[in-house]
Amino acid sequence: MIGLVVHAAHRARFADAASTLTGVEFAWAIYEREDEIRDLVAGLLRDHRPDGLLLGLVPYARCRDLIPDGLPVKVTRSAALDLALAWARARGNGWPATPVSVDTFATETVDEVAAALGLDRTAIAALPFDPAQPVAEVADFHREQLARTGAPYVISVRMGVAAALDGQTAVLHALATPGTIRADLNELALRIHHKRADGQRFAAALFLIGKPDDRTRVALQHLLLNTPEFADAWIDHRGPRGVLVFAPASLFETVTHQWVGLPVLAEARQTLGVRAVAGFGIGASARLSVALAERAAARAEQDTEPGAYLFTGDGMTIGPMGATAVPLTYTYREHGGIEQLATRAGLSPATLSRLAAIERSLDGRALSPGELARTLGITDPSGRRLIRKLTAAGLVIETGSAQEHRKGRPTRLYRLSIVGAVS
Repeated sequence: MIGLVVHAAHRARFADAASTLTGVEFAWAIYEREDEIRDLVAGLLRDHRPDGLLLGLVPYARCRDLIPDGLPVKVTRSAALDLALAWARARGNGWPATPVSVDTFATETVDEVAAALGLDRTAIAALPFDPAQPVAEVADFHREQLARTGAPYVISVRMGVAAALDGQTAVLHALATPGTIRADLNELALRIHHKRADGQRFAAALFLIGKPDDRTRVALQHLLLNTPEFADAWIDHRGPRGVLVFAPASLFETVTHQWVGLPVLAEARQTLGVRAVAGFGIGASARLSVALAERAAARAEQDTEPGAYLFTGDGMTIGPMGATAVPLTYTYREHGGIEQLATRAGLSPATLSRLAAIERSLDGRALSPGELARTLGITDPSGRRLIRKLTAAGLVIETGSAQEHRKGRPTRLYRLSIVGAVS
């Protein structure tokens, strides 16, 4: 059982996010005002004894001392993409992107999104989240900025801000999308599962093509082998239609954006012209994980659209996961050359788009292969292999070296140069 602590206006959004997760019960604590949170959470913990708790920044700040030690907790929060979507809604309303005031988001998140969208950062006033700050003070911050700049709207995460401003200006709520919530919920459910399974982390994935075809199956296997996120996985064919992947569960969590979507399926359709589906299995042994992956792939084949499912050994199911997910690419889809550039570099367009987004966030700063690997969620050897591919394609520039540790050889530094090549 998972406890969900949400504002009444968010319940439908959270229910939508939870609709692809079965084998789990949910207990709800629904609040209208922030001063109701503590009593509601205390009642939820007392009456339902959940195995995990999902809640936002404000509820967590109000009740963190009530949460039992050892209880898995996931604090869901609006992400960079949610802030970008709020700005997109503003432009859709005919409002300028700036000047504007933003609350709750971390300063570095505002910096990242403003840089990616090409906005004037000096015209954006940001108030990071402070757990002790009441809604009235957040509203005062927006009033001060409104009086100074005359901005036609503000961007807020806290639901009480609109009521506190009482119609003085429009409020765009940068709420976490169902995809963001779904990723957090899936992560929490898997944490509970692994805790019960004594930390076993065996995981398998089975990719299936629509009909027996050795040539297409080999092409799919090659696609997976050349996807950096799969660099440390064991990949082999399984029958005339299948490719089996065996890896730590954490690798699959990265590839699926916490079990929300699987972009490599779309890549298979675009580059190979084949409909592929996938099944993931997590069990207490390698054999059980493979068996669960086979069952999950068979379930995915029943759907009309390419997708994937996850089956776990204790009966939990996550899916359907679509062929797309929420990527760090919201500014790059407009560039038509990314597919051709990815083919030349021997990478997937999704990976190259992620690298382009990282380049924008670095704002010209060089980085080491290890730092790139940590940003992408892959291992250091995979990061070095990726740098070699980018170097061969002329998409990075070596800029020198740095002594990251007191002992050992200096680490080479590289500057990404993807955005210019795509533009």
